[in-house]
Amino acid sequence: MKRVLLAAMIALVALSAFAQQKVTLTIESWRNDDIQIWQDQIIPAFEKKYPNIHVVFAPTPPAEYNGVLNSKLEGGTAGDLITARPFDASLALYNKGYLADLTNLPGMNNFSNVAKSAWITDDGKHVFAVPMASVIHGFFYNKDIFKKLNLKVPQTKAEFMQVLEAIKKDGRYIPLAMGTADMWEAATMGFQNIGPNNWKGEEGRLALLAGKQKYTDEPYIKTWKELASWAPYLPKGYQAVKYPDAQQLFTLGKAAIYPTGSWEIWLFEKEAAFELGIFPPPVEKKGDTVYISDHTDIALAMNAKTKYPEEAKKFLEWMTTAEFASLYSNALPGFFTLSNHKITLKDPLANEFLSWRATCKSTIRNSYQILSRGDQYGAPNLENELWQVSAAVINGTMTPEEAGKRVQAGLDKWYKPKK
Repeated sequence: MKRVLLAAMIALVALSAFAQQKVTLTIESWRNDDIQIWQDQIIPAFEKKYPNIHVVFAPTPPAEYNGVLNSKLEGGTAGDLITARPFDASLALYNKGYLADLTNLPGMNNFSNVAKSAWITDDGKHVFAVPMASVIHGFFYNKDIFKKLNLKVPQTKAEFMQVLEAIKKDGRYIPLAMGTADMWEAATMGFQNIGPNNWKGEEGRLALLAGKQKYTDEPYIKTWKELASWAPYLPKGYQAVKYPDAQQLFTLGKAAIYPTGSWEIWLFEKEAAFELGIFPPPVEKKGDTVYISDHTDIALAMNAKTKYPEEAKKFLEWMTTAEFASLYSNALPGFFTLSNHKITLKDPLANEFLSWRATCKSTIRNSYQILSRGDQYGAPNLENELWQVSAAVINGTMTPEEAGKRVQAGLDKWYKPKK
């Protein structure tokens, strides 16, 4: 009898010890700039509520993320939680069975249909990621340099070029901190930043979807021409300058203007020893409507093959709360929550970016919804094509007209607009 009781006690102790074992969840992400925020603020807040769940944030460099993630998913080695890009790329992963259906996840009612639209199936029936944030494009500038050179913030395209020329003529600073080595910056921080003012935001984006506009049309050629005009004002040897290099040139005070978006706030405020300023993409003439890219940028999905689905869902449920919305938006100023929770932003630059929504018309990047599905049909992926041609145009190895023809030819191979 004593042996039976002893065995039962040992079994209970073992069971209790097993119950107390920590489960480790790994998050895949392209946001390598955010690792400290996740490690020091976001994850500790979650683990305080769920001490038996340990979370590891394991980012991959942005330009490598899609390829690395696809390889991991195919090989069965991907993390439990997958940071999801908006629209086509993530939808393709869901359709292949790599991402779990989160339609009935508690807390999803805290997001509007617009917020969920970037991570939902075409029929609107299945949501496969918890929306996290949108980002707003624009230009950062060094206020100290502007004061030294007596420069005014440009409102028009002509004024923008005049400012670049004045900085170049002075000779002490690089006018524009950007390179083309990683290519994606040329499209994301260049083409998609200034382009909406040419194609009139959603009007042009929806016209592309409807087949009423093409990338060979004037608004797109004009955008590439404007990008080509940046070349003389970029860093020396800009063809070899990578994204972190350009960031450093700006934060060290060696460059006056940085074309980018609100996602840079946290890093720049931490690294820069000068006063930061921002301005929206310049327009043709004063008084024109300003169109900004206010892009549904980031969400978190669950690996359909995670060994810990219940624990992963607990993390995702926590992400739907007001606590997470406030923590994330303030820990990473410039990433604006997509939830319906009313939160207060503490960062002045984040609030300034956000204020543009009241005076500008918003759109999203025109390559993301539906149009980037070419690789599913054996055709070029539009997003990657825009990276390559935009960098080539700035490098002077391709004309704007050639860029338009190449992008449109790739699109025509598979995309047939619905009549």
